[in-house]
Amino acid sequence: MLTKGDDYPLHQTSEPIAFAGTDRNFYDRYFFNGYSADGSVFFAAAMGFYPQLGIIDASFCVIVDGVQHNLRASRRSGGERLDLSVGPIAIHIDAPLEVVTLRIAPNDGPLAAELTFTGRHFPVEEPRFIRRNGTRLFMDYTRMTQSGRWSGWLSVDGTRIDVDAGWAGTRDRSWGVRPVGASEPQPPPEGNFSQFFWLWTPCNFGDRSLFFHSNDDGAGSPWNRRAVIASDAGAETHFDAATFAVEWQSGTRRVTKLTADLGGDRRLRLTPSGPVFAMSGLGYTHPVWGHGFDHGPEPAVAHDHLTEAERDWGNPLAMHIQAFTTAELVDGGATHRGVGMLEQLFVGPHTPSGLTGLMDPAA
Repeated sequence: MLTKGDDYPLHQTSEPIAFAGTDRNFYDRYFFNGYSADGSVFFAAAMGFYPQLGIIDASFCVIVDGVQHNLRASRRSGGERLDLSVGPIAIHIDAPLEVVTLRIAPNDGPLAAELTFTGRHFPVEEPRFIRRNGTRLFMDYTRMTQSGRWSGWLSVDGTRIDVDAGWAGTRDRSWGVRPVGASEPQPPPEGNFSQFFWLWTPCNFGDRSLFFHSNDDGAGSPWNRRAVIASDAGAETHFDAATFAVEWQSGTRRVTKLTADLGGDRRLRLTPSGPVFAMSGLGYTHPVWGHGFDHGPEPAVAHDHLTEAERDWGNPLAMHIQAFTTAELVDGGATHRGVGMLEQLFVGPHTPSGLTGLMDPAA
């Protein structure tokens, strides 16, 4: 099966570009978020390719006046991986690894936009994520992350919001294997999703960006953890032995404060202070618009919204979230203040944090 990608010198095997190995769960994904300086307006977008499933889907979400508006689209791909458009949602690579434009064409829903992301630094390659459930491969993927500035505009219900240099955000690109599409008919005996602890903290400061993430097992041992400070001047400093502690909102699994000791006399403190974004808007764990689901032979587009109350703890659509945060980075004798996002998904136990059961709230 030949596609447009075969005219580019990108082949990794003797197969055409349309074929991505043999694992049905192979995916190739874009993610973006952005926010005003005070966090009052937040947007996020994603686009995912699932070559073995023959599906491409995308989403765009905006929180304004406390309401999260979600636009989702899906179509069959026919093996083509260079058509970066799904319904009204399109991505254009203006300068690879530097500048990307996101366009949301006018449609029968409330959202439209033209937004350009300009990276502040060269993308950071994170440690490869590899995890098995018993003998079954659960995850095996690579991710690159990049902070940047946004420009352009977005509109909600016809009200235009200009996006200028004061708007910051983060993008990532990941590709590899993780569960996508319909559930497997015979899951591994250990189960697919009985324990998962995930923290990610992309932050923007005046002249630098910071990323800290941790995937831990139930005992609290990290199987993938890294902190990186990336300066606008191009330097990267990696920390492999970072530790962290969390404080919880009573009766929930939501973080009210995170402190991290990165090592080398550097410490991070994050305090959620703005809107909570439900990642289900981008398809994560969504029962209908999950990643790689087939919505039929015709392209599908849908809209919905979640109020602030509907994004409270307890709604399954709001278990996986990003929360706007204020950030403080102590670096030796200097203190840097900025803003960022605290992404959190906690399923099952995590002994150091006091989490027990599948979704029992923190004490």
